Amino acid sequence: MKTALMHLQKPGRKRKSTTFLNYNIMVGVGMLWLILFNIVPMIGIVMAFENYDPVKGFIGLENFQYLFSMSDSRRVIVNTIIIAVSKLVLNVIVPLVFALLLNEIRKMKFKKIVQTVVYLPHFLSWVILASIFLELFSFRGAFNTIVSTFGVEPKIWFAEEKYFRQLVIFSDVWKEFGYNAVIYLAALTGVSQDLYEAAAIDGCSRLKAVWHITLPGIAPTIVVVAVLGLGNVLNAGFDQVFNLYSPIVYQKADILDTYVYRLGMLNLQYSVSTAVGLFKSVISFILIASSFTLAKKFANYRIF
Repeated sequence: MKTALMHLQKPGRKRKSTTFLNYNIMVGVGMLWLILFNIVPMIGIVMAFENYDPVKGFIGLENFQYLFSMSDSRRVIVNTIIIAVSKLVLNVIVPLVFALLLNEIRKMKFKKIVQTVVYLPHFLSWVILASIFLELFSFRGAFNTIVSTFGVEPKIWFAEEKYFRQLVIFSDVWKEFGYNAVIYLAALTGVSQDLYEAAAIDGCSRLKAVWHITLPGIAPTIVVVAVLGLGNVLNAGFDQVFNLYSPIVYQKADILDTYVYRLGMLNLQYSVSTAVGLFKSVISFILIASSFTLAKKFANYRIF
C-alpha cells in the first residue's frame, strides 16, 4: 500500500520540481539581461566626476558646477518640466473623461469599435507618427488648408516656438489616451451595478450617478495612476521630441534627453552629458520613491 502511494506521489513531485526549475530559468534569464544591460553600464557613471581625458582624470563635482552655470541647462530643465507635467496631468484627465463617456454607451458593438480605434495609435512608433504630424502641419498640409478658410495665415507649425510645446503635448495625449483609458475601463467594471439601480430608483440622473458613484468607486485607481506618474516627471519623451523638433525651436523644445544626446553624441562632451544624465536619474529615483510612498498612503497601493 505504501509503495503504491509513493508511486502516485512521485509524478506530482517531479512536475513541481520541473515547474520550479522552469520558473528559475525564466527569472535567471531576465536577471542576466538586467545585469548586463542595466547594472553593468552604470559603471560609466564615474565619467560624470572625471574630465574625459586620461591625463587629468578625476575632477570631482566640476562637471555639475559647469552644468548649472550654463544658461542652456536651466532652459532645458524648464522645458522638460513644462512638457512632462502637462503630459502627466492631461494623460490622467483625458483618458478618465473618455472612459466615463465610453462607459455610458449601451451598444456594446459600437463601444468595442470605438475602443479599438482609439487604442491603435499607441502601437505606432514616433518615427511613423512624427512623419505624419509633420506632413499634416506643414505649410501645404491639411491643417493649413482647413484653417486658411477661417482667415488664418498658413505656417509651418512645428517650426513655431510658441506652438511647439502645445503640439507635442497634444500629439502625445492623442496617441496614448486610448491605451490609458483601458485602466479606467477595467476599474469601472468593479463598480457594483446595484448602486446605479438604487440611484435610478431614487431619481438620480446619470450625471449625478457618475459624480457620486462612479468617481468615488474608481478613486483609488485615479490616485494610483496620478501618483505613479510622478516618477516620469523628467521623462518628457525623447523619441517624440527628437523626431519632431529642429534647431529653430530649440529654445522651447529642448529637453534633458535631447540635450544629453547633443552634448554627448554630437559635441563629444561625454563627461558633461553623463553629469546631466546622472542628475536626471537621481531626481527621477527620488520622485519614484516618493510616488510609491504617496500611493501607499492615499490609495493603499503596494508593490512589496
